[in-house]
Amino acid sequence: MERPPAPLPIKTQLVLLGTGNPQPDPDRSGPATAIAINGSAYLVDFGPGVVRRAAAARIDKGIAALEPTNLRVVFLTHLHSDHTAGYPDLILTPWAMGRRVPLEVYGPKGLKKMTDHILAAYSEDIGIRTKGTENAHPDGCKVNVHEIMAGVVYKDANVTVTAFPTRHGEWEQSFGYRFDSADRSIVISGDTTPTQATIDACRGCDILVHEALTLKFLNNPMRPNYQRFDIRDYSAKYHTTTAQLAELANKAKPGLLITYHNPISLRPERRPFASSPEDVLEEIGRGYTGKISVGRDLDVY
Repeated sequence: MERPPAPLPIKTQLVLLGTGNPQPDPDRSGPATAIAINGSAYLVDFGPGVVRRAAAARIDKGIAALEPTNLRVVFLTHLHSDHTAGYPDLILTPWAMGRRVPLEVYGPKGLKKMTDHILAAYSEDIGIRTKGTENAHPDGCKVNVHEIMAGVVYKDANVTVTAFPTRHGEWEQSFGYRFDSADRSIVISGDTTPTQATIDACRGCDILVHEALTLKFLNNPMRPNYQRFDIRDYSAKYHTTTAQLAELANKAKPGLLITYHNPISLRPERRPFASSPEDVLEEIGRGYTGKISVGRDLDVY
């Protein structure tokens, strides 16, 4: 009797759950990125739609690690609403579906206060689900908050996660994260202007996931008039342009550069102020010749 073939080793997978920005684009959920390793999931950020995008990755892409009840370890880059609006969903929906252990969340100062307020806001729901007919497990809606500093912030048998400081306007703290597993090194920038810390965190990493604003968007007279502030001045304090990212990538030398959280549209005829994925590639390609991909929701690398 022949022996069945040995199962192939499970490789580390990067899954882009949400690649959008604050604009409510129906094709792009809010920022959320997953690392799947050996059946375990590790998330970075929880923008709007995070749990449903995880379910889509499980159903449509076959990534079992992203079954919503398996979402248990999460890292937050910063406290902006477009990165955190999915937080109640992440706490409550997997619990309502059967999660029986607390959520472990790592991030900047202020995360504990945000968490306490969310749990207080949903206290009536939590009471009904735990004490009523649903009999939900009382630990599944709990959250263990870890307010972090730069350095190694998490380690288990699958991965070591290192936080590094980024620079995002007036935020006192914001972080990027490097994930080192047995077969891959992945760096996720979060929102930031170009920093030496990002370059140092990458230094030849397999994948760098980094935000980028196109010059075409910044100079497009058809973009929305925010009135409250000048978008170019704001960008200089809070974000990275394609030209700046090309310069950073030349120094960081990732195996693959993936852009996300940029003002692109997959329906340019409906959003003429936005850039196209081709615009991103063209602008970065002016100064960088390495491998580049423009991330879309549910892309798997």
